[in-house]
Amino acid sequence: MNNDYLQQKGRIFDIQKYSIHDGPGIRTIVFLKGCLFRCRWCCNPESQESEIQQVMIDGVPKTYGRDVTVSEVLDEIEKDRAFYRRSSGGITLSGGECMCQPDFTEALLHGCHEHGLTTAIETTAAVTYDIVERVVAETDYVLMDIKHMNPAKHKEFIGKDNARVLENAMKIARSGANLTIRVPVIPTFNDTPAEIGAIAEFAKELPGVTRMHLLPYHRLGTDKYNRLSRDYLLKEIVPPGEEQMTRLLEEVTKRGLTGQIGG
Repeated sequence: MNNDYLQQKGRIFDIQKYSIHDGPGIRTIVFLKGCLFRCRWCCNPESQESEIQQVMIDGVPKTYGRDVTVSEVLDEIEKDRAFYRRSSGGITLSGGECMCQPDFTEALLHGCHEHGLTTAIETTAAVTYDIVERVVAETDYVLMDIKHMNPAKHKEFIGKDNARVLENAMKIARSGANLTIRVPVIPTFNDTPAEIGAIAEFAKELPGVTRMHLLPYHRLGTDKYNRLSRDYLLKEIVPPGEEQMTRLLEEVTKRGLTGQIGG
C-alpha cells in the first residue's frame, strides 16, 4: 500500500478516548457511519445511516457525521500514544459497521500498524468475505458480535438473518485471527439459558476461539431516537440483573470457554 492511503476518506461520527472495554488496554475508539443491521436496541442509532444527519438538542444544532482522511485520524489518535504504550492498548474501529467502509477501514488499520499501534475492530462481519479478509488482515483483535442462532428471530429483531454472520465467523476463526465472540444480552430476544447456550455451542466449535463476552442490555442512547424522530421499540424492556447475567455466564463457562460479563 503506497502513501496515497493516507488521503483515503471515510465518514465517522465520533472519536472516543480512554476506553477500557473495547479490546486490551486503554484504547481510542473511532466510530464509523453506516450499518447493515437495524438492531432494535442499538445505542448508536446515528451510526446506522451512512449520510450526515442534522438534529437539534435543546435548540442547539448538532451534526452526526463528518468526512475525514486517514491522515487526519492518525494525527488525532497519535496524541494518546503514551497511554497505549503503558497499557498495551491501541485503536478500535466501531460503528455502525466498519466493514461498510472497507477502503477507509483497511487504510486506517494499515496506517495504525505503520505507526506501531495495535488494532481492533468491533464487527458483525455481515459483508462478503473478500471485504472481511482485507480488513481482518490488518486487525490484531477481532471482537465479533453473534446475536442469535435462530435466523428467523435474528431477522425479526435486526432486519436480516444470520447466515452470513455465522459463515464468516467460521472463516475468520479458520484464518487464525485473534477472535473473541461477543453477545449483547437483550431481554425478549436472547436472554434465556438455551439461547446463550446455543451461541456458546457454536463459539466453542470455532477453531482457536476461547473467549466469549456477554454484554448486558442498557438504555444508554435512547434519547437519540427522539432527536432522530424515530421510535425506540424496546422502551419497556428492563436490563438484566446480576443474578440472571451470572446464570447466563454459566452457560458459557460450562462449555469450556473463558467468559466474562461486559467487554
